[in-house]
Parts: sequence; structure tokens; C-alpha cells
Amino acid sequence: MTTISPARRRDVIDALRRGTVPYAGLDLFAVGLERFESAIDDELATVTGSGAMFKAVRGEYGSGKTFFARWLAERAKRHEMATSEIQISETETPLHRLETVYRRLVERLATAAHPPSALREIVDSWFYSLEEDVLAAGDIDDESALAAAVETLMEKRLAAVARTTPAFAAALRAYRRARIADDTVLAEGLISWIGGQPNVSASVKRAANIKGDLDHFGALGFLQGLLTVLRDSGHPGLLVVLDEIETLQRVRGDVREKGLNALRQLLDEIDAGRFPGLYLVITGTPPFFDGAQGVQRLPPLAQRLATDFADPRFDNPRAVQIRLTGFDIDKLVLLGKAVRDLYADGARQRVRTVVDDEYIATLATAVTGGLGGKVGVAPRIFLRKLIGDVLDRVDQFDDFDPRRHYRLTLAPHELTDVERNAAAASADDVDLSS
Repeated sequence: MTTISPARRRDVIDALRRGTVPYAGLDLFAVGLERFESAIDDELATVTGSGAMFKAVRGEYGSGKTFFARWLAERAKRHEMATSEIQISETETPLHRLETVYRRLVERLATAAHPPSALREIVDSWFYSLEEDVLAAGDIDDESALAAAVETLMEKRLAAVARTTPAFAAALRAYRRARIADDTVLAEGLISWIGGQPNVSASVKRAANIKGDLDHFGALGFLQGLLTVLRDSGHPGLLVVLDEIETLQRVRGDVREKGLNALRQLLDEIDAGRFPGLYLVITGTPPFFDGAQGVQRLPPLAQRLATDFADPRFDNPRAVQIRLTGFDIDKLVLLGKAVRDLYADGARQRVRTVVDDEYIATLATAVTGGLGGKVGVAPRIFLRKLIGDVLDRVDQFDDFDPRRHYRLTLAPHELTDVERNAAAASADDVDLSS
């Protein structure tokens, strides 16, 4: 296994112990995603070369859609891209309100060097890059000349955006002047407005000669401007993940129609070349893509996402829609071994000896049996049990032997709704002594 830092190992193990998907380090225990690597890396290369891509990821609950999205985000960051993961919901982030989607995008904006929200650092880096470009051209002999030259270069870089969304360029210009004047309050207000935040004070807007708040149509212009800033600040692309998009099926009919139409609009804009450097990914369940309350309600969208699925062995990873088939017992055991090895690298030697491959297979089989044999929903609770109930105890107590001292229980309160529905009636007490 690749050598990793103790901090990175701890972050991954802590997340799995809590039953959540880590935001980093997923390559350390990714199982079953090898078939996507080549196609994904080619698509990332296209995006960082000023192209744009769209990908739909389908899978049942528990098939690993969120894991896949974060695994993809890690690969994007290796290409110096920025990333943002957005949870679509009826109340917090409705898809048809693109101004809200943009605001959430900025709130979750991250790079390899900066965690969310990285907008201010990215904008400051952009101005620094502009200054470097101006200085490299020579003939600058004082601060006022540098400021004027940087502003001229900024207007040139934002020319295409300013034609459709002049307020974005105006706010950036005013933000730079506020930073030069050391006016922190004004600068903070302007960066909030650029990030799509509502309720920015009128005095801040007056200083930049801008009006109102970001609306649905302006959001696309702001996204275009953000891509320009990212590219010039050393981030040649932006991966945006719209997770759990199947929630559209559960909203009011008119809201659903608006959400589907907003998604179609985004795809059309990507195809038209408006967003160079954008890699848009959506995740959803098969009923969202195939059912009457999802994509099929909007024929133009259904046509864009149409993909034939037959034998999973021959699924095309280059297709616009890809399928996650989830776990079988062999993959679950491989996952357990990878996590055990990751844990053991920072623990006592007895961890590998006591929690051997045979025991991991026994635990995986028991957890799966406790969930009605549904392997696809088992990974989260399996890893929680493996780390919190077994590995931690083996590492801390010299006389702890999970074969003699541990009895698997799957209490309803520790299961998600999907896991609870899958659990067998006899899952409360499963013997692992054999």
C-alpha cells in the first residue's frame, strides 16, 4: 500500500468509523472502480484542455454513488481542478433555482490546497496571477501604473463574461480596489455577493455600482465568470457534482418540471461550449433515469441521457450515463482487507494477525446476512463494525479476540432507513464464533 501520512490515515479511518464517506483518501480503499479510471482520466484531460463534459451516474441506494463522486473529485484535484459537491434537496437546494445551486457550489468550492469555501483564496490568487503577468511584460515603474495595467488585463480576461454578466466583472473590480484600500468590510461584502449570497448591504452594492441579488439567469453568467477566474489562477477546470438528484421525483409536479428543464438547460449550455473547463456530474437511482416521474417526463432530456444497459461486463465507461453495480461478497471482503491494512499501518502488529483475511470474510458474510443478504447496502455498516467494534478493540486490548469476545448486533437505531428495511428479522444477534 502507498505510504500515507498519519493525519490522512486518521481522517479516513475516523470518517469510516462514523459511517460516513471520507472527503479524501478514497483511492486508498477504492474497490471495483478500476474499470472507470482510464475513461475518467481521459475526460478530465479534455476538461482541463478547455473542453467540457457531462456524466450521469446511476446506481441503487448503497451502490456507492457518493463514494464514486468523491473518488472522482480526488482525481480531478490531481489535475489541479477545483471541485464542488452539492446535495440537491427540495427545501435547501432546489435544482430549478440555479441561483441557489450556484451559491451552494461556491460554499462547497474546494481545491487541493484550500477546503470549502475557497472562493476568496481563488480570487486573490487570480489577482496575483494578473499582477505577475503584467510585471512579466515589463514597462511598469510604479504602483499606480501596475494597478491600471492589472485592471486593463482583468477587463480583457473577463470580456466575454462582461458582455452577458457585467455585474460579475464590476464586483471583481470593486473587490480589488477594496483590498488595495484595506477596506475589509467592503471586500467581504463584495466576495459574498460574487458568491451569490443574498442580503448583501446596499452600501456594498453601491460601491461597486451593482444592483439587486443574483437571479436564476444571472447564475449561469456567474458560473462562466468563475470558470474564467479559476483557469487564470491555475485551476484549469471545475468538477461540479449534483448528488441525490432523484429527490426531484418527490417534489410537486410543477417544481419537478422546472428542475428537469434546468438540468436540460445546463446540458445544452455545456454542448454549446459556454462553459469551457466544466465537468458536470449528476447522481441518481435507476427510477430517476427510467421512471415516469424522472428524466422520462422531459423527452429532450431523456434523449440526451439515453444509454443502453445489458450485461454489466460490457458497460461503456465512456457513455454519457454509467452504472454502478454495487458490491458482491467478494468485493466487500476486498474492501474489508484494504481498510484493515490501512488501519494496521498505524496500529499494533497484532491487528493484522488477529483480524486476518478469514475473519474479515466471516464478518462480511455475517453483516450481509443480517441485512437480508443484500450486499449492496452492507458496506457502510460493515466498515463501522469492522473499525469501531473489532479493529479498535484488537488494537487497544491485548486479550481481545473477536472470535471469542465479539457478537455482531445490528440495532435499528444505528441503521439507515435503507439498511433497516433490508435487515432480516433475526439480524439482532449473529454469532461470529465459527
